[in-house]
Order: sequence, then C-alpha cells, then structure tokens
Amino acid sequence: MPALWTSEDAAAATGGRSAAVWQATGVSIDTRSLQPGDLFVALKDQRDAHDFVVQALEKGAAAALVSRIPEGLPEDAPLLVVPDVLQALEALGRAARARTGAKVIGVTGSVGKTSTKEMLRAVLQGQGRVHAAEASYNNHWGVPLTLARMPADSDFAVIEIGMNHPGEIGPLARLARPHIALITTIAAAHLEAFEDTSGIAEEKAAIMDGLEPGGIAILPADLDVTPLLVGRAEQAGARTLLFGTSAAAPYRLIGVQLTPEATIVRATRAGEPLLYKVRTPGRHFATNALAVLAAADALGLDPIIAACDIGQWSPPAGRGTRERILIDAVEDDAFELIDDAFNANPASMAASLELLAAMQPTDNVGRISSGRRIAILGDMLELGRTELALHRAIADHPALSSIAVIHCVGPRMRVLWEALPKRQRGDWAETAAELLGRVHLFVDAGDIVLVKGSKSMKVSLLVDALRKLGKASPSTIRGDE
Repeated sequence: MPALWTSEDAAAATGGRSAAVWQATGVSIDTRSLQPGDLFVALKDQRDAHDFVVQALEKGAAAALVSRIPEGLPEDAPLLVVPDVLQALEALGRAARARTGAKVIGVTGSVGKTSTKEMLRAVLQGQGRVHAAEASYNNHWGVPLTLARMPADSDFAVIEIGMNHPGEIGPLARLARPHIALITTIAAAHLEAFEDTSGIAEEKAAIMDGLEPGGIAILPADLDVTPLLVGRAEQAGARTLLFGTSAAAPYRLIGVQLTPEATIVRATRAGEPLLYKVRTPGRHFATNALAVLAAADALGLDPIIAACDIGQWSPPAGRGTRERILIDAVEDDAFELIDDAFNANPASMAASLELLAAMQPTDNVGRISSGRRIAILGDMLELGRTELALHRAIADHPALSSIAVIHCVGPRMRVLWEALPKRQRGDWAETAAELLGRVHLFVDAGDIVLVKGSKSMKVSLLVDALRKLGKASPSTIRGDE
C-alpha cells in the first residue's frame, strides 16, 4: 500500500519534529480500530489518547502524533511531536486538501447528511476514485481527520460537515474548500443553541463560505428559509441549483411511489423527465437522491449511470436499517425491525413514522391475527425551550393513525405518551434499560417494529434486545434517515 504520509511530509505540514523516519498508510484516532501502518493521532477528548500511544505502537502504528513523549517510550520512538495535536491534525487535513486534484463536495443539513453522503459515495465510485467520511465524522476533529486520510490521487471527496452550536461550520468549510456545497434541508434540530430555524439556516449556509471560486450550491427549494440560503450563495459568488417540489426548482420532484421494498420517483431535470428508484421506502430518500443527482450533473458525470447507481444504494446501519428477525425458523415466523436508533429530531422522526406507515405488516402468522405497526420512540434531544411542544406534536402526525402501539422512552417522550389515545399507549420508561426485560412482550410474528431516538437515549439497547429474540434472515434489507 502506498504511503499516505511520510515523516518528512507530516513534519512539513504540521511544523512538528520527528526523531525517526517512518511512512504511514492511514490515520487513526482509536486503538480499537487502528490498522498496522496507521499514524495514531493522540487527541484529548473524554480521555487523553497519549495514554494509549504505547499500545498503538505495539499494535503496529507507523508513528504517533503527540504533544509530549509518553512514559515508557524512548526519545527516538516514531513520534511526531507538535505543540497541539488537534491543530496539527487540522494542518494535516489542510495539506492533504492542498495536494489533491479531487473535486470536493461538502454536505450539511439538519437531516439526512450521512445518508446523502453515502448516496454520493455510491454514485461517484462508479465514475472515479472516491474518498468519503467514515460514519458521521463531521465535527471539529472528524472533518480534519477525513481530509488527512484522503489519498492524493482521489478523483472525488465527500466531506460531511455538522454542527451543534454557532460558528462551527464556517471554519470546517474553509478547511475542506468544497467545489460543491450541498444542504439537504433545514429543520428544528440543535435548537438549544439557536433562536429558531432561521438561525440554523444561517449556520448551515456558512458551508458556502468555504466554496472554491466558481463553486456550486445545491439547495432545497421548498423551505421558508430558501431565500436566505440563495442569498448566501449569491454573496459567495456561487451558482445555485435548487431541488424539491417547487416549480422554480430545475430538479423538481413530481411524484413519489412507496412500495415495501423501494421508492420509485418521477422528477424533472431542467424540464426533462427523470425516473429513478431508491432501494428502500421513504419520501425523504427521494428528495436526498434528487440532490445527489444534481451534484452528479454539476460534476459533469453520466446521468444514466448516476441514476442506476442510486438504485443500488442502501443506507448505513442504525439509520433505518431493516431486518427480518426470525422467531420460528421451522414455521418461518418473523417480524420486521427498523433500526433508526442513531439520531432523532422532528423532521427525521416524521420521515421514520411515514416509512413505518408505508410498510405492510403480515396477518395471520402470529398469536395476534393482525400484523401490527409498532413504534418504540426515544427522546429527541437539543431542541431547546420548545422541546416538550415538539414531542407533543408527534401525536398529531397523520402517520400515527396507522400505528397500533407506541412505546416511549425518556422524560420528554412522556408528553407524547400522555397525549396518545389509550388504544395506542404502550409502555413508558425513563430509560431504555428499564424496558429490556419487557421487550419480548412487545412483538409478534407479522409485526413491523420501528426503534427511533437520539443516540444518547440508548434505544439501540432495545434494537439489540429485539435482534436477540430470533435470528436475522440472510435476506436483510436496509433503509435509512
């Protein structure tokens, strides 16, 4: 494998000093996932990773990026010593961005960043060498880490950029220097740090501050804040491409058909008909995919190949992953599990409930004659002073009428639980752990079960418990937020 960083190049990028000569083929911040040949970056977060440098070198790290020499290591150990590790990681990211000729796409938005990033990866990898962020590495260390890992010969790079307080996106966008800035949508999320969605829109629009000259902004057409986003694009000197249902959008969504296995989409592209599908149900996937196809056009890619590759995409785990859980292998009795336990805000909650409502349970296969749609919903966090009203508003969503039972987790979700009619009201608990002993009572063969909540609510524990009720079938289908 060719070297990603040499000791000489890394020292030049960071201004650090190295007492040894080394070559790294990757960059890691975690000894648990570190691969031999990686440069280990000793960041200080909840723990000081300097405590793990010896372990990283024992596991085969080529070198470690440190601000001090850890105990137990000689001075000639393969270390790159810098004043500040995070600043040095940013410098590596900046140098990696400067040495590549890749076309860079920056992705942000209140909902759908990771799924859109993965759609872009799927489309671009059929037409060149693609580098994209792992998981949801989109914060003050995730963006520079993604850039530092980028091979110089990449044709495309997809950089996800997130935030949870004002002033985060601009510096990260200027580090990434995208040629294309894509905003998925603006919705109520992280309202603890913002007055309203206009404030969120202003922060998301800061991604355009980093656009390269002649850059392109791909923006949602159907929002109250669309004029704000378009105005910021004009200030940045960017060309704007709008997507959505608005007649003014050159990438216009005309019709969406949800089937149990896919989303079939009719759209227009500059007035010309466009037909594509996504291999999982969800209206939000149709919209995100349209933005991806706009990006493919902006990059001059083959639109037919791009539309076909969208049809092969399946979403990341934990963001709507669908699994068939066998309860009785002899009788082939099973229920379907939708794992959406990674994140939650009002917009993504609505999308997940619509997905559940569009799916069809199976009757006459379980103890209960009718298959049911069941939701297990955890708190949506970081919504600020309106959080209780936003949780209560879920009770008014049209999709709830087709959901048989709703179990709730967390103090905020109690407001929803109390607003539900008694026929739909399942269990409520302060924490997910309190429901683990009862989860086997929640489901029956033929049911479809959605688990959705903010990551720190740990409703993923209930996903794991539901999986343990049976054995996932080989024909697992995946979907996402």
